[in-house]
Amino acid sequence: MTGFLERYVMPVAGRIAEQRHLQAVRDGIILTMPFLIIGSFFLIISALPIPGYNDFMANLFGSGWQKALGYPVSATFNIMSLIATFGIAYRLAEQYKVDALASGALSLVSFLLATPFQVSHIAETTKESILVEGVIPTVLTGSQGLFVAMILALISTEIYRVIIQKNIVIKMPETVPPAVSRSFVALIPGFVVITVVWILRLILEHTSFGSIHNIVGQLLQAPLSTLGASIFGAVIAIILIQLLWACGIHGAAIVGGVMDPIWLSLMDQNRVAFQAGQEVPNTITKQFFDLWIYMGGSGATLALVIAMLLFARSQQLKSLGRLSIGPGIFNINEMVTFGMPIVLNPLLLIPFILVPLVLTIVTYFAMEWGFVARPSGAAVPWTTPILFSGYLATGGKISGVVMQLVNFCLAFFIYFPFLKMWDKQKLAEEKGEQ
Repeated sequence: MTGFLERYVMPVAGRIAEQRHLQAVRDGIILTMPFLIIGSFFLIISALPIPGYNDFMANLFGSGWQKALGYPVSATFNIMSLIATFGIAYRLAEQYKVDALASGALSLVSFLLATPFQVSHIAETTKESILVEGVIPTVLTGSQGLFVAMILALISTEIYRVIIQKNIVIKMPETVPPAVSRSFVALIPGFVVITVVWILRLILEHTSFGSIHNIVGQLLQAPLSTLGASIFGAVIAIILIQLLWACGIHGAAIVGGVMDPIWLSLMDQNRVAFQAGQEVPNTITKQFFDLWIYMGGSGATLALVIAMLLFARSQQLKSLGRLSIGPGIFNINEMVTFGMPIVLNPLLLIPFILVPLVLTIVTYFAMEWGFVARPSGAAVPWTTPILFSGYLATGGKISGVVMQLVNFCLAFFIYFPFLKMWDKQKLAEEKGEQ
């Protein structure tokens, strides 16, 4: 197995990991996470499952207190695509060593240019749907516009850097301040990018699609979201992540570069439904993996660390368990994957791949069948310790905590026999050295 991974999987995985566009998408979307976490803080406060909490807050702040708390939620979640398009373009431009700030700003302008400034509005008096012109639809600047943001960020940056690298720019005298000079350098590539996006918008407005958002939504986002929200898509993602980690490559970062836009969009659909007091529609979201599957890090290794602390006899694994428990509580496990090691270790790779698969299937059907609450859409940080994270991510449901406990036990019992075999080998090695 190790030979197969080294010969066939590792070279391909290494090339994928170094692919600049995937890296830019991953890093650009990560830029949205602090804002989503801040918004989720206000979302959690607005829906604490404490008896009498709503009445207490209404008496203290008035009947509109929940609406007021919704403002920062909307402000952070509904600009997800704006932040992502800037961040992706910025990171990609950095890799090409061109002006990243100008590239990010140009990508943002391109996204707004491609977005139709009109929304349907329900009139208060007639209750009829009317079209309001000149208004940016937040539904497209939020999670629904992520795919368009990604595409335009990559295209605009590629056009920008080609023109810059071919030196088709306006050059100013050396006496001109650098900031002003850089602005003029961006004029020609910026004009070309905006013209291309503008012409694309005009062409699409004369088709049945109407806009790039509609064509991407129908041809790309909808099918991928359906796949990403299914147990089949979740299992494929888990297998790819674990196989990449088996080669020592950050699988979650690579697969996340492709799947995070889908899972974030599904998360935001849950958030909207949760805020409206409706049943959340999606089981598979980013929190599904971060908080219920990868407890302790990729491979759900927190259970393995606890098993080492309690039952390891070799000095190496005892020491590793003591060193790993602190980071493991906060879902950081590089010390285990590289220190045990799990990477390229045929014995430990079996449970390392098997555990997440079992947890994914069990958790998915427990949520689908209604035994466990689905994620509410709150972007609970992936470093939040288990039990706390399960409670917060389900909107204060104990079933989320119970599911984490069940998953921890399953991971523990799957890892345990393999740990004993590895511990026996390590103990024999230590006695042989003595």
